[in-house]
Amino acid sequence: MDHSAHHGGHGDHGGHAHSTTAHGTTWAMAMKATLHCLTGCAIGEILGMVIGTALMWGNVPTMVLAISLAFVFGYSFTLFAVVRAGVSLKVAIKVALAADTVSIAVMELVDNGIIALTPGAMDAHLSDGLFWYALLGGFAVAFVITTPVNKWMIGRGKGHAVVHAYH
Repeated sequence: MDHSAHHGGHGDHGGHAHSTTAHGTTWAMAMKATLHCLTGCAIGEILGMVIGTALMWGNVPTMVLAISLAFVFGYSFTLFAVVRAGVSLKVAIKVALAADTVSIAVMELVDNGIIALTPGAMDAHLSDGLFWYALLGGFAVAFVITTPVNKWMIGRGKGHAVVHAYH
């Protein structure tokens, strides 16, 4: 998807606009975008874990459900905001996919990697502290790793920067 029309045609400046924009992107902006993404991911992932556990599914189907719901909720937060700004659902879906896919993917990879690598966490139940410590610790580490990714993307007019045209 070509976003040059939304950002003044960066190609006309020989790439210099990208580096200038990157310097104008603040850590606060990147943290806000990451927190927005983390909120949707956390709701979806926790809901998926609860459903999978309640249905007594194994680890793999529960994680697939949790990750799928993390993407659904992550995208839905952006969809809601963009549609509320008066954009059609079709355009809003494209915006959400462009804005959130990399951020959600990095977040889910890191978070689920930490859960998978934490001894005993995959076998822990919802009532076990280890389950929640691994999950929340994974979210914290995912936030720290995803924030610079979002800063880099926003600075280049990608990722969450796509949404700013609709605020």
